[in-house]
Amino acid sequence: MVNAEQPPAASRIRCRQIVDDDLAALVDLLKRGFGSRRTRAFWQRALAHLRARAVPADMPRYGYVLENDGTPVGLILLISAATPGTGEPRANVSSWYVNPAFRSYAPLIVSQALKLKHVTYLNISPAPHTWPILAAQGYQRYSNGVFVAAAWVRRSAPSVRVLAADCAPDAPFAPFERDLMIEHAAAGCIGVWCATGERAFPFVFRPRLIRGVIPCALLVYCGDVADVVRFAGTLGRHLAARGLPFMIIDANGPIDGLTGRYFDNTQPKFFRGPTRPRLGDLAYTEAALFGM
Repeated sequence: MVNAEQPPAASRIRCRQIVDDDLAALVDLLKRGFGSRRTRAFWQRALAHLRARAVPADMPRYGYVLENDGTPVGLILLISAATPGTGEPRANVSSWYVNPAFRSYAPLIVSQALKLKHVTYLNISPAPHTWPILAAQGYQRYSNGVFVAAAWVRRSAPSVRVLAADCAPDAPFAPFERDLMIEHAAAGCIGVWCATGERAFPFVFRPRLIRGVIPCALLVYCGDVADVVRFAGTLGRHLAARGLPFMIIDANGPIDGLTGRYFDNTQPKFFRGPTRPRLGDLAYTEAALFGM
């Protein structure tokens, strides 16, 4: 009797980088793996976004596919980017799926995805049952929980001009900040500059729903979490006017100067590689670009 779950011979399996011609088949594979949680249109948009954006040299545009006799049976998506401000390479290990009959080959695709020693890898949405697996793969936590802030209760900062993401502020700012703001706004984020005589401070948020009903704004990018505290009232009112009364900020404890509540061991985030990520920077990740 032949076991239907027995994987085929290893000689028929190979792992390689995803290329443009794979995308249609990978939409089918992702839809199968994630079922009703994500639509085909969602995966089509996600892959189209990866296809259009710039990536650092020698890093994969999409990630890796696992093939059996030329047929995709698994994949792992990577969002490759230069770390804002430093330019160091990093990659968000995003959605992955392997057909059940080929699960024994999952370590092959993971090892390929994590093989670049100079790259910092982020995993920002792992299921709790996978946390021990991440530890075994060399990941460390850099964010233990989230702080949910009612920033609008703070006073607005004086002498601050609020500008849209696509504006070119008449105050100093780094060129990469405007590029970041424009790309994330195009992906569905809310970008806002808080401009003072000192400089223009960039902020990017992604609309989210807590428990499917409570509207919030996830902090995707700021130069420093201290900037959020400084401009809390201004930002909070700007977001509340758009139906987003609460901010979600990655944190390792309560944030001094903000009114809200810290939730420990909630949505922890992990990294592996040479550079520990800083809080307040989820730019070019699945949370920012895909809305996951």
